[in-house]
Amino acid sequence: MAEDDVVFVGNKPVMNYVLAEVTQFNSGAKDVRIMARGRAISRAVDVAEVSRSRFLPDVTVKGISISTEVLNTERGETNVSAIEITIGK
Repeated sequence: MAEDDVVFVGNKPVMNYVLAEVTQFNSGAKDVRIMARGRAISRAVDVAEVSRSRFLPDVTVKGISISTEVLNTERGETNVSAIEITIGK
């Protein structure tokens, strides 16, 4: 899987990420990874579900991976939850 087949979810509206994901599938990607950390995790789940139910009915969720990442901030180290959802044809 190419590094280009990744959608990093942040604070933008859900449809922005759905469009990015649909564009990657239309340009030939077999699998797309949706990645998010912290409060964006619920938005990443929304992206996967909206794209699967409305735009790409032939794709399925191939895998979901959760983890904890350690970030260095001004206040020291902080643990942040992360999710990676792989969807593909």
